[in-house]
Amino acid sequence: MSSENILTNARVVLLDEVVTGTVVVREGRIADIDAGSVRYGEDLDGDYLLPGIVELHTDHLEQHFEPRPGTHWDPVAAVLAHDAQLGASGATTVFDAVRLGATPNAKDSAPANAHRLADAIDHAADAGLLRAEHYIHLRCEVSAPDCLTSFESFEDAPRVRLASLMDHTPGERQYADVEAFRTYMIGKRHLTTAQFDDHVASLKAASAVYAAPHRAAIARQARERGITLATHDDATEAHVQESAALGVGIAEFPTTVEAARAAVAADQLVVMGAPNIVRGGSQSGNVAATDLLALGFLHILSSDYVPASPLQAVVRLAATGALTVEQGVRLMSTNPARAVGLTDRGQIAPGLRADLVRVHVHPIPVGVSADEHRVPVVRSVWREGHRVA
Repeated sequence: MSSENILTNARVVLLDEVVTGTVVVREGRIADIDAGSVRYGEDLDGDYLLPGIVELHTDHLEQHFEPRPGTHWDPVAAVLAHDAQLGASGATTVFDAVRLGATPNAKDSAPANAHRLADAIDHAADAGLLRAEHYIHLRCEVSAPDCLTSFESFEDAPRVRLASLMDHTPGERQYADVEAFRTYMIGKRHLTTAQFDDHVASLKAASAVYAAPHRAAIARQARERGITLATHDDATEAHVQESAALGVGIAEFPTTVEAARAAVAADQLVVMGAPNIVRGGSQSGNVAATDLLALGFLHILSSDYVPASPLQAVVRLAATGALTVEQGVRLMSTNPARAVGLTDRGQIAPGLRADLVRVHVHPIPVGVSADEHRVPVVRSVWREGHRVA
């Protein structure tokens, strides 16, 4: 029996325009797009119809798995809660970021936890429990002694399609300002000043030995295995030149305009966290995503640590005229799908997957909030034509 669904009276967000019309879904694919409404099918009451969000970088799974430091949740239950939150935020394709590389004196093994989460994703997906389609994004802390062996332990994991090269050594990249790192670590990990100083010294020593060889080895193996490579927190033109020479195609969270400009010149797609836009700037004091957008140096938005933030950021930017809704959709869906080679999704077009999101934009008055603004309300989500949220 054929499966058909008709979604009508929607503001359909296409690649270059928004049209009021009807989308016909057949056998999980977009069969037709027509201007105007019809009297049958599901009436979307003038809400936006967007392609499903393709989320390349979310740290939220690890937060569900370890809701408090040292407290671990059942991994399958953590995956289900994470998936429900991402699905309700409009994500139909999710790259779950798991960290490789144990920090000095770590009580828990990051690689072991990464495998537990990867196994839980496999189980939930194989059992048909997930709303979104999930892949794995290996966040490789190249300065950690066990990073390379941890990466190699995922050699037979088919869901691994993205790897990022990171180095969070204080004084480098994201934490070029050591005092910002001090504030973060003392506040989150409750370290004393002496403990913090010892921690920084051990991180710097490990980075000097392992960062460069691990970066090169992981890049080589990723190319051989067809895994898309990203770099993380580049701060200088030299950082970008290094990553470009390794075949990196994605620049995640460059910390300066200099690094973002160099990434664009190297044909890298620049990813920034949507919370940076919603909050009005970087929590680490680095470059603002809106500054990169204004310069044409921003291609992809990720939720990072707030699942609902991409839609919130796009609605906020569209309300100010910083971009159009269709330009926002490119940041959330079209460009990230292209970045990782998923050519069957990321926009509403005939023949592509019917990964779709119905979004109502609701005005918030002054008094309820500090300022008048609009928030997106996700009313329905379809993955390959099936309603999942």
